[in-house]
Amino acid sequence: MNPLKIFAGSASPELAQKIAHSYGTKLGLCITKRFSDGEMWVSFDESIRGAHVFIVQSTFSPAENIMELLLMIDAAKRASAHQVTVVTPYFGYARQDRKDRPRVSIAAKLVANLISAAGADRVMTCDLHAGQIQGFFDIPFDHLAGYSIFVPYIKDLYDKNPIFASPDVGGVARTRRFAEHFEAEMVICDKHRKRANEIASMQLIGDVSDQDVILIDDMIDTAGTICKAAEMLLDKGAKSVRAVCTHAVLSGKAYENIDKSPLQELIVTDTIPLRQKNLKIKVLSVADMFAKAIRKIHDNESISSLFLQT
Repeated sequence: MNPLKIFAGSASPELAQKIAHSYGTKLGLCITKRFSDGEMWVSFDESIRGAHVFIVQSTFSPAENIMELLLMIDAAKRASAHQVTVVTPYFGYARQDRKDRPRVSIAAKLVANLISAAGADRVMTCDLHAGQIQGFFDIPFDHLAGYSIFVPYIKDLYDKNPIFASPDVGGVARTRRFAEHFEAEMVICDKHRKRANEIASMQLIGDVSDQDVILIDDMIDTAGTICKAAEMLLDKGAKSVRAVCTHAVLSGKAYENIDKSPLQELIVTDTIPLRQKNLKIKVLSVADMFAKAIRKIHDNESISSLFLQT
């Protein structure tokens, strides 16, 4: 069997370190330098000839994180790695997954093409914004479920099952999986947007009177949707509101919005590192899940139990 080596991009060093530790190995040595104009230069500082290389790099903003990932893939292939698997715990640009108006880019497809063109043999990620992005790749794509990270934590929070809420119609399938696991009810917050990151109106489909509610989403950006949904749920009679969001993008005034919101707690994962601490935010790690997937892939075993099935 080819030796396995795990490397970290500059966007995900802490998570990569946790994954390597959970797997039972050390991170490989990789150097990223910059020329005076900011251009990046990447080099593996150890032999990877014949190795199965796993590159851990989430592709959140800035876009240089994607460029660094592409350079690492290219460098690994040119260094005669046997196989290169890209581990992107957070797959950026996934919100632009279709042409929903004239003259726009399908950025998710473009990023998929770039990763494939750079020489990646396989891609692994967690909780895509849109599941159909898997079809943009012509190489094996593993879509892992952050669901398995949150369930044990939620079980310890309540004496009786909460109600699960989707903050929009698009997240119904994801929310339904939580509800079915807990044999609980679910409701839907139907929102209408004026433009990106700006909500015009929101209505509730279902009853939350005197119930603990958990909002489920794949990512939280400015926190506008989640905070507005939490306010509406409490106005409709909910006893308490928590939110579960896999990817903590948290841009703009997100931290301020969360502090001022009626959310009791925001539960996220470490696919994206937090920019600042917040008492309302609880971070759970995906390291063990990815380490388990890496082991199974390297040993040519099935990882279907880790897939997101909706």
